[in-house]
Amino acid sequence: MNINIKATNIDLAPTLKEYVEKKLSHIEDKLIDNNQGGVSCDVEVGKTTRHHKHGDIYRAEFNLHIAGKFYRTEEEESNLYAAIDKAKDELFRTVKRDKKKTIKRNRRGMLKIKNILRGLKW
Repeated sequence: MNINIKATNIDLAPTLKEYVEKKLSHIEDKLIDNNQGGVSCDVEVGKTTRHHKHGDIYRAEFNLHIAGKFYRTEEEESNLYAAIDKAKDELFRTVKRDKKKTIKRNRRGMLKIKNILRGLKW
């Protein structure tokens, strides 16, 4: 998977980069087939603005491209790592739900073919 990480209004520390890559590797291991080519993820993390009086608001945005499909999540939290975790969880749920829909659609089609073949006498 090709991962592009962009930091807005903060410095991109190596530990932050490793953390994002670790979270995305979980999605890659569980849901993405190895034979799918062209899988890429654009990640943007950072502060939303610089003028909050009572602490910073961080945001994490994930844009995932898998085999012609596009998935996008965005979360805002008071902690950067919490925003990354929430965005990753939402992305995982979305991709998993879409994958289940595809499997169910394929099984329904195969069931129709099976029922047609049962009606034929050999």
